[in-house]
Amino acid sequence: MKAIVLAGGKGTRMLPYTNILPKPLLPIDGMPILEVLIRQMKRYGISEVILTVGHMAYLLESYFKDGSHYGVNISYSHEDEPLGTAGPLSLIDGLDETFMVMNGDVLTTLEFGNLIKYHRDRGGIATIATYRRQVNIDLGVVHVNDGDEIKNYTEKPSMNFNVSMGIYVFEPTVLAYIPKGEYLDFPDLVLKLINAGERVISYAFEGYWQDLGNQKEYIEASEEFNLLREEILGEGA
Repeated sequence: MKAIVLAGGKGTRMLPYTNILPKPLLPIDGMPILEVLIRQMKRYGISEVILTVGHMAYLLESYFKDGSHYGVNISYSHEDEPLGTAGPLSLIDGLDETFMVMNGDVLTTLEFGNLIKYHRDRGGIATIATYRRQVNIDLGVVHVNDGDEIKNYTEKPSMNFNVSMGIYVFEPTVLAYIPKGEYLDFPDLVLKLINAGERVISYAFEGYWQDLGNQKEYIEASEEFNLLREEILGEGA
């Protein structure tokens, strides 16, 4: 099975670290986060990994090479200009079977094999791994009606959302909805699929997940990886 890892972004929320390294090469306990993902993919039977690269691509290619060191085949798809999160898929040939896509900066205990089986069992064109995330609002929220009357006041509320984990499984037919070489993000792709009547499925995950979106999350993930290393990478990690 093929997996595509989105590794071409500039990682601006992780400056100044990403002035010298692409975000997927930032270390987690001495190991690049992308290496953690590749080792996980190998563990769950994924043998071919395609990295979509742009920003500092030469560093990623120099580090991972052809993937033989990890027991997988790694190839690279280059973006001359940013194509968003979904657009790079249009440049990749040979996606003629079910394939997985993920961001290159995710730390999780999700078992990819379970996600893939769930996708196949449900029969949708796409499955999105989702996570229940609580968002705390550190302000008093005022509820106002059309007449400018305050009808409610909530002090520092918490709200719960189902958020994308940045991990997807797709059928090849999804490529018909991605214009070749044009900018397209996953939210826009998902809306196109829904509007076309396609089945898009949610896979709710309750284990550990952290997106390395900013410095705070990166530091937390670095500390938590030490506790979860064996669960993430397998026995003897």
